Amino acid sequence: MRKAGILNRHLAGALAELGHGDGVLVCDAGMPIPAGPRVVDLAFRAGVPSFAEVVDGLLDELVVEGGTAAAEIRAANPEAAGLLAARLPALAFVPHEELKELSRGARLVVRTGEARPYANVLLRCGVFF
Repeated sequence: MRKAGILNRHLAGALAELGHGDGVLVCDAGMPIPAGPRVVDLAFRAGVPSFAEVVDGLLDELVVEGGTAAAEIRAANPEAAGLLAARLPALAFVPHEELKELSRGARLVVRTGEARPYANVLLRCGVFF
């Protein structure tokens, strides 16, 4: 068993398979999960784990070039919008319906227990060199 980092074996294995340009959708409990990508559902109960905890954990493990979030997050969930703006380079905002369309191209979906609106982001993987 790992001593530190991500302990969930399904998530750790999925992250190890990601490459440059791959998308990772981090979503709340209400986001429709697209058919196709690998899904790691971390939701335990409402709010556990939080969107912030999952995003921070993934950013500790991945090289991220940028992200895309729903434009509606800025008004409906300013705390999550601020978290993303502070942590992600090249953060783009698109309408929520467009984010759902873009999420169909994700290679991995990580579902959190978050129960606040629009706590979703599509991360774009980078390279470490």
